[in-house]
Amino acid sequence: MNREQLKELGLTDEQIEEVMKAHGKSVNELKEQVNELESLKAQNEDLNKQLTERDEQLEELKKVDAEGLQAKIDELQQVNEQTKTEYEEKLQQQAFEHRLENTLKDSGVRNVKAVKALLDTETIKLDGETLLGLDDQLKGLQESDPYLFAKNEEQEEQKPNFTQGNHSKSGVESGFGDILLGKN
Repeated sequence: MNREQLKELGLTDEQIEEVMKAHGKSVNELKEQVNELESLKAQNEDLNKQLTERDEQLEELKKVDAEGLQAKIDELQQVNEQTKTEYEEKLQQQAFEHRLENTLKDSGVRNVKAVKALLDTETIKLDGETLLGLDDQLKGLQESDPYLFAKNEEQEEQKPNFTQGNHSKSGVESGFGDILLGKN
């Protein structure tokens, strides 16, 4: 209903204004109810969607094989334990190799790689900081292949031998400046 229709019915401007106010109130109340109804509809749809998702999740959980999961967990634990053991063995092997190389260098070995190739590393065991069984093998190698080991005299640092005196060809002493000027 609009104002022109009310004027045609013979209502005064004041009466039209009152009718319009009353009509506006009822329209606003209806709009509020419609908005509330739409909000409730949206909530209802969301709740139904969540309920459907929960039902699907429950169905998926029903399909899960608890025994299969436990078997998988056990398998993964076993694999992790095996990996840990392999890692520890690798660390022990690295410590052994490092200690062996350092001990060989300290023993005066000239070529660590060559001596390691001649050693029976299976019989050498690392016990803390000491290598058990290495001394006997090194003594045997020193007797059979002494060239692999540096002797104590050779280990001393050799110093250059400088001599004093005249080193010119003519036998006449000349200074550095004379040599540069070609007066030698």
